[in-house]
Amino acid sequence: MHMKSDTGHPRASEFVTNLAATGRYDFVSREARSALGVSADAAKLALNRLAKQKLIASPARGFYVIVPPEYRSVGCLPADQFIPALMARLDLSYYAGLLSAAQYYGAAHHRPQEFQVFLAKNRRPIQCGQVRVAFIARKRVADVPVQRFNTPRGTVLVSTPEATAFDLVGYHPRAGGLDQVATVLSELAERIDPYKLVAAAQTAPIPWAQRLGYLLEHVGFVDKAASLKSYVREQAKQSTALLPAAPQRPSQRDKGWKLNVNADVEAHL
Repeated sequence: MHMKSDTGHPRASEFVTNLAATGRYDFVSREARSALGVSADAAKLALNRLAKQKLIASPARGFYVIVPPEYRSVGCLPADQFIPALMARLDLSYYAGLLSAAQYYGAAHHRPQEFQVFLAKNRRPIQCGQVRVAFIARKRVADVPVQRFNTPRGTVLVSTPEATAFDLVGYHPRAGGLDQVATVLSELAERIDPYKLVAAAQTAPIPWAQRLGYLLEHVGFVDKAASLKSYVREQAKQSTALLPAAPQRPSQRDKGWKLNVNADVEAHL
């Protein structure tokens, strides 16, 4: 079978096969063009042909991933296998968070519909085949404690159990609401270190600590919240509401957390 084109450069399919053979599953259009020795338009046509055959996919402009046979039905590499490479190319600090992070700790009840990634600034979501990535803006993203998890293509940065707990409370609408957050916390809490929780609190607004502490106690993890309670007593200058947008209920105050409990939260266990 004649694989090389007449110019002595590899064909697009061979370029992709060779790259995968070295263990690399991502490339940019510029690399393909230079390897194929063709114009930008010709390279684009060749890559489009491979994409139609579902051999490659493009989650972001000019950025391609090689799709191994086991993921052809999905039409893309799983997000945690290409997001680290994409973020490195864009030179952006990131971490996988919320329900996507909870999954790494065995605490997401349902498989999340989208892979949730925190960045310093908003970005448009990615749809690559059936793979969806949502980007969420978070101040001081580089200060949030993270852990590395291995994937078949390298490692991905994931918020620690403690940082994940804060984000779940701080971004509860993105996590399916407070009931869902309480459900996830009831499973995530076993992985939480009370002292690391206080360290993580320093990268989050005080009201998040007030709400998180209350919810941890609410789902039965009083011991995990004890150190956080001392931190809140020292730091919280004013009381806050459990559910920021809902009407206040003056009768229902939790003095320990300086919290107006203006929502009924039910974990689905």
